[in-house]
Amino acid sequence: MNRASVAAFFVSVTALMLLMQRHAIFAQGIIGITIQLCAFLIMIWARVRFGRRSFHASAVPTEGGLVTTGPYHFVRHPIYASLLYIVWTAILSNWSLINSGLGLIITFCIAIRILAEEQLVITKYPEYTSYAAHTKRIIPYVI
Repeated sequence: MNRASVAAFFVSVTALMLLMQRHAIFAQGIIGITIQLCAFLIMIWARVRFGRRSFHASAVPTEGGLVTTGPYHFVRHPIYASLLYIVWTAILSNWSLINSGLGLIITFCIAIRILAEEQLVITKYPEYTSYAAHTKRIIPYVI
């Protein structure tokens, strides 16, 4: 599962770069820009709350305990959630079949990474099961 996570990382980065090349990574209009700005701020908040742990292209859980506060209180994967909010707001603002396809690829890759990370986190932090039972993955109280 770890190899799938690494592959998903590189495929999603490639799809993001293609969206950037197509000038379809930024939303248009005040509502879209506001959603993207809020998502970016949530991403920063989550990164700060996660602490000084290093970023990995693989799904390897980090040391330091399970983080369940800050944005992690509302969703289990606030960084991935923020990325999806940013990407889909941009795609809706710059609609095309190609952009939508790239968004679906990114979404699929993030789903692979989430599932891989959760499998590994459960083995490292058994309390994750209880946390996951009452905290949604991407959209608070929904998904």
